[in-house]
Amino acid sequence: MKKRRISKAISIGGVTVGGGAPVVVQSMTKTDTRDISATVREIRGLEECGCELVRLAVPDAEAAAALRSIKRRVKVPLIADIHFDYRLALAALDAGVDGLRLNPGNISDPRQIAAVVRSARARQVPIRIGVNAGSLPKKPARGSIAQRMVAAALEQIDLLESLDFGLIKISLKAFDVPTTIEAYRMMARKTVYPLHLGITEAGLPRGGAIRSAVGIGILLYEGIGDTIRVSLTADPREEVLAGYEILKSLDLREHGPILVSCPTCGRCEVDLLGLARAVEERLAGIEKPVKVAVMGCVVNGPGEARDADVGIACGKGKGAIFRKGEVVRTVKEADFLTALMHEVGGVKGI
Repeated sequence: MKKRRISKAISIGGVTVGGGAPVVVQSMTKTDTRDISATVREIRGLEECGCELVRLAVPDAEAAAALRSIKRRVKVPLIADIHFDYRLALAALDAGVDGLRLNPGNISDPRQIAAVVRSARARQVPIRIGVNAGSLPKKPARGSIAQRMVAAALEQIDLLESLDFGLIKISLKAFDVPTTIEAYRMMARKTVYPLHLGITEAGLPRGGAIRSAVGIGILLYEGIGDTIRVSLTADPREEVLAGYEILKSLDLREHGPILVSCPTCGRCEVDLLGLARAVEERLAGIEKPVKVAVMGCVVNGPGEARDADVGIACGKGKGAIFRKGEVVRTVKEADFLTALMHEVGGVKGI
């Protein structure tokens, strides 16, 4: 993996983004922000699964007013997502949000942006310049979509810097993975501001997670990216879990368990899928990092899962429990789940 791009550090509600800090995982609420109780419940669920920043849609004045009450009832920093009406950004700042997201494709009047910047600067609230391929500024098309996205972001950066504002984060999202990668690569060479990664409108959980993992994963492997969001048509907690899986796969973050399981084949003589699912459910309540292997035979047993903290290699009627590749005992098939989880409980004080 390439050396990580060191960007300028900013603070969003006490969470450091950029400057070599760990890559931050964020999500966005799916509730109607005007429904305060439902939104608070959803945010608390996101907090429980490790979400570090939460963005909320602010479509009108009622939603902006609700932010104050929501902010008082949650712990995670909140970012207001603003489109079209700059006055909603001002109202969100008055409500105490920790960050703003502005889309230069639909708020472009320099005077309006200047008003928002003055208020954000007074409160030391960062602004994300959020460029989307589907809502680029209406100007004569020049260059590729990625080039136009970068040009829109750079123009907005110039405006904010001319207003003596440097608490900036940038995103350049598209549904098309190659376009997104091209845009971020270009921007990474042109600015020192932190970059928020994502594939927009990625889709349902299976396809969307794969599309996001490819796009976000390539960029992270190249050292690009300071925050991520996996945008899924799903419960937002799925976005957070998918985000951490991407980071864990690249050894960029530790967050809860990692489950290693073989794909099974004709050698497997047990219900490995059922066992793996049961183990996954039991692991869901564990916060500490631990790697657990569920393997279908001795071929894919301790040897190929040697770096697992704890694992089981299953055979017909019995299985071998192992730690770091070394078998420590054998157990009957009826005890596979109980025995494995008992061993997990002995790791790192879990």
